[in-house]
This record gives sequence, C-alpha cells and structure tokens, in this order.
Amino acid sequence: MPPRPGSIFPERALERLSAAQARRIALAAQGFGRSRPAKPVRRHLIETMDRLGVVQIDSVNVVSRTHYLPFFSRLGAYPRDALESLAWGRRPWFFEYWAHEASLLPLATQPLLRWRMEDAREGVGVWKGVARFLREHPALMDRAIEAIAARGPLSASELELGVKGAGGWWGWSEAKRAAECLFWTGRLTTATRRATFERVYGLPQEVLPADIHGAPTPSRDTAQRELLRIAARAQGVATERDLRDYFRMSPGETRSQIASLVEGGELVPVQVQGWSQIAYLDPKARKPRKITTAALLSPFDNLIWFRERTERLFGVRIRLEIYTPAEKRTHGYYVLPFLEDEAITARVDLKADRKAGVLRVMAAHAEPDATLATPDRLAAELRRMAGWLGLGEVTAEPRGDLAPALDAALRG
Repeated sequence: MPPRPGSIFPERALERLSAAQARRIALAAQGFGRSRPAKPVRRHLIETMDRLGVVQIDSVNVVSRTHYLPFFSRLGAYPRDALESLAWGRRPWFFEYWAHEASLLPLATQPLLRWRMEDAREGVGVWKGVARFLREHPALMDRAIEAIAARGPLSASELELGVKGAGGWWGWSEAKRAAECLFWTGRLTTATRRATFERVYGLPQEVLPADIHGAPTPSRDTAQRELLRIAARAQGVATERDLRDYFRMSPGETRSQIASLVEGGELVPVQVQGWSQIAYLDPKARKPRKITTAALLSPFDNLIWFRERTERLFGVRIRLEIYTPAEKRTHGYYVLPFLEDEAITARVDLKADRKAGVLRVMAAHAEPDATLATPDRLAAELRRMAGWLGLGEVTAEPRGDLAPALDAALRG
C-alpha cells in the first residue's frame, strides 16, 4: 500500500489511535489534566515554560497580554510579577526571539535559534527585507550598537538615530527599524520591557548568562532536530505540519529531520482516526484515559494557535477577529475559547474594564459539546480570572446564545 500524503511511511505499518486518544495525549502534553498548585510560584512557571517550549508574545491588552495567559490557563492565579522577573528581570530564565511568532523561550533554546539569526543576516526567505536594510544602512547599525555599548540598554526611542518613518514598516523610526533588524539577527537582544511594553535592547553578551552566550553553536541540522523534539514533546502527537508550525520551520527541512527522528526511534508514526495525514507520536507521551480540566484559552495559546490542528483535535473553527470589522464579527473582538475537560464548549468575548474593576463578558457563545454544567464551570473560571487580574466583579452582556445561562450562573 502506498504512503498516505505527507508521509514516507506505509499506512499498514502504523499503530492506530482513536481521535479521543489523540486529543487526550495532546492535552496532557500541553499540561492540562493536572491538579493546579495551591500557590503557584516561580518554579511552576519555569516548569510550564519547559513543557511548552515557547510562549507567544502579543501586545493586545484588552484582557491581558497573551503571554501571561497560557500560564494562568494551566496554573491558575499565579503572581504576574514572577513571570515578568523570569522574562525581563536582572537574572532572567527566559529570552525573547522570533520562534513561533514573537515569543518567550527558555534560555537554553537560544543556541538552537542561531541558524535563524544567520538566515536573517543572509536574507534567507522571509528575512530578505532585513538583510537589505542592513546592507543599505551599515552606519546606522554601527551607531545603534555603539550607543548601547556606551550607554547600556536603550529603547528605540532613546537611540535617537533618525526621524519617524512615513508609513513604511508600520511607521517605525529609523532607530526602531535598525534595532529590530539587529534583534532579528541576534546582534541585540531584549534586556527588559517597560511598563508600556516598550522593548529595551541590550547587547547579548551583557544580557544573556555567560554559559548561554558562550555556548557552542550547534549545526543547523542538530538545532532543527532538537526544536522538533521540543515541538513533539509539547504536542504529544502531531502531523508534520503541526511539528513545523510550532517553530515555523520550512517543509523541506522539517521532513528530512522528522525522518531522522523516526529512524532513531524518537518519533513513532501513527494513524489517527479522522486525520488525513500521518501523525508522529512522542514515545514518552502520557496516554491518560481521561482529562479533567477547565481553562480559558488565549487565542494565541499553544494548544489552539495552529487553527488547522485545533479543528482536527476539537472539531471547532477558531478565527481571530481582531482585524475583522465589528459588524462582521461572529464571536467578538478578543475571544477566549473555554476548554472543559476534553472539549471546547464555549467562547467568550472578554474585556477587562480596569477603571470600573469589572471583567466584562461582551458576548458568550456555546459550542456543540456544551453541557448543562458549562455555564457554572465557565462562571467559576471567569471569577478566578477576574481575581487574578485584580478585578472585583464579572458581568455578562446579553449577546450570544450562552449569555442568559452564563449571566444566571454569575449572579447565582
């Protein structure tokens, strides 16, 4: 029998998993189904980051900036300043780089992404504009590096290397464009973030621990295989597209590295019921018989950020509607799906009204797998989130088919 599309392995040789088994494996790999710690501390944040491998950053703050939310979804009400210290404190455990998108990652991952920094310097693929800007403005780059070397970490606005651009590159100033290019190529890194979320750039040798900055640079193949190992552990069972999307790797490179991992027994090809592509199982993945959890998910959460995988796992289509005109939105502006045990049962459009001290549910919609318990479980999680955000109340607007039941649960 010939291989199925996207695989080099014949179907008849494959172990089979049911859709429910694959979903439970994926949820367990992402850290769901475990008891939340009574009092989350730094150690729990580090363990969660190590499990996920990467957490996406986004500046939208209508509820909370997204990088805070995956930790809350898995741990509950942890101290937000603990994450800030780990990411941007004097002795960080995490660092920033372009991995899935703009991301936080464990420091140990930094050498594994140096091939991407080299791609940015050489203008490979999506990095052509970066390399062109570097070639066209060498003096600007030198001035930025010299300023930070002389004065210490600086924001782009403090570099004062040029004037605000006229719309190109999102209207960035020349200083911002220079700093970002140097960041993407690894010549600068994030030293900290200001309260406004403004990035402050520093020299890697001054910001990164000496053992990380001085670590040998692995070969491209070695680094990419390790990134795929991280992606496989974080997803439990995944198709080739799932694996390469995790760190946004190219198809050709991913395919060859997956074949190498399969040959070495580090990935096991499997057939999942209902999946059209061959999947790859982490042989050390947990295979729980049941997942019990309740979690509000950031739209950028690792579990659902690849929409194709989300639809395969949960049978729901998740679309980000921030950039959709209000009158054309289906579920709302900043919508968090509600994970209830092994299903996505609802979606809520949330807004943190910090002045009034209220977490507002602008709309609430049920999914086909919603149960009679969904409104109460969702209300409990919304109250937990409100307390974590320092808000004293949760209210529900009368929008969406779940809104009446959720409003009653919140009032009850």
